[in-house]
Amino acid sequence: MKLLMKFRKTIMFIIKVSFVAAMALGFINVWLNGYDYAVNSPGSIYIVLLSYIILLSLFAELYGAFKIGVNRLHEVAYSLCLASVFTNIIMYFELCLLARQLISLAPYILGFAYQIATAIVCSMCANTIYFRLYPARKMLAIFADDEEGTAIIRKVSRIPDRFNIERGASINRCSIEEIKALIDKYEAVLLCDIDKTIKTELLRYCYAKQKRTYVLPSSADVIIRNSEQIQIFDTPIMMCKNRGLRLEQEFIKRAVDIFVAVVGIIITSPIMLTVALAIKLYDKGPVFFKQNRVTQNGKIFNVLKFRSMIVDADKDGAKKAENDDDRITPVGKIIRPFRIDELPQFFNILFGDMSLVGPRPERVENVYEYTEKYPDFNLRHRVKGGLTGYAQIYGKYNTSPEDKLKMDLIYIEQYSIFLDFKLILMTIKILFMKESTEGFDAKANAHLKAPNRKEEQ
Repeated sequence: MKLLMKFRKTIMFIIKVSFVAAMALGFINVWLNGYDYAVNSPGSIYIVLLSYIILLSLFAELYGAFKIGVNRLHEVAYSLCLASVFTNIIMYFELCLLARQLISLAPYILGFAYQIATAIVCSMCANTIYFRLYPARKMLAIFADDEEGTAIIRKVSRIPDRFNIERGASINRCSIEEIKALIDKYEAVLLCDIDKTIKTELLRYCYAKQKRTYVLPSSADVIIRNSEQIQIFDTPIMMCKNRGLRLEQEFIKRAVDIFVAVVGIIITSPIMLTVALAIKLYDKGPVFFKQNRVTQNGKIFNVLKFRSMIVDADKDGAKKAENDDDRITPVGKIIRPFRIDELPQFFNILFGDMSLVGPRPERVENVYEYTEKYPDFNLRHRVKGGLTGYAQIYGKYNTSPEDKLKMDLIYIEQYSIFLDFKLILMTIKILFMKESTEGFDAKANAHLKAPNRKEEQ
């Protein structure tokens, strides 16, 4: 086993290659047995096979199918299946071109069934091997706020195969020297949101002791992380441009928004008409739900959504959607998990209030609340709000405002047309992941009070 540990990276690389080979084998088998009439020459076999391998590898990388040990087992398998779906769709049309006719889908469906089974088996085997090669390190969590520390420990502990937090230490109850002594006993350290000076000292100590360190970044850390290194004679300097999108980037982004919005409206119009009719027939109430949201430079606009809750759902005060919220209608329970209620926002994009990709626009009350608690929250308004975004893909509906802010800043600082394209494709993945729409706990609305009707009168 010790010998294998020396070649861990090589073994994992071989496993990833095996992923692609196993999925490609299923495709080749279907092609040669079900579509032999599409084989024009021996050379075409190699061209099609190479095309399949390249496309599958690209989609697998995009959707995180190769993140064994990082993503959960079901997510790796799901990502591999999703990569196979898109690759098979493209390759279907390639085979149609070779055959010069529309080919039958029956063999394709059988081949995909084989690939699903292969993806599940490969993911389970790879996951087992990974955690044998990379056992969870014994970890110490260091925090300041007990509630925050408990929350992050609970979240990290949901992946016991990867993280083994054995102890937590508060900087408010332990001295720096006591914490350093604790660090010596563990293989890894998790630094939560603690005082900057203390964090720097502990980070230096972990570096000197060669301890693997996980750090919860602040918004300032995110900005610096994406800075550019320059050299002034013999002095290294980190340069944060902080300029947002360039003029040409804004132009291209707007052009893409208009094109996708128009195409999206045309393609989804049958779905939107069906949903509108279902909402109207259910309770005769309004089809659309309009709500004030904040976008670029603090501008307020009305976001459009299909109404998924009962009429006057917020009559007792604005509330965040909870798990098993009784305000959600039967129609809403169908359209919310698949984000169908968001489709009318193609019109918001077309009118220029929103962009296809960007920080999710928050309602006015939330912005006031979050900005009071996190003064940097307004930094996310440097760009237009989006239909989808970094925080929507990598977070959940109930992700904390602070974590959403950090993810939105990562998007703003790393912005590129390629990143937008990647996030659009990634959005397809989360549409079928239930946890991405997980609601808030009931206590999230505990501080809200019903409006005083007498005062309103």
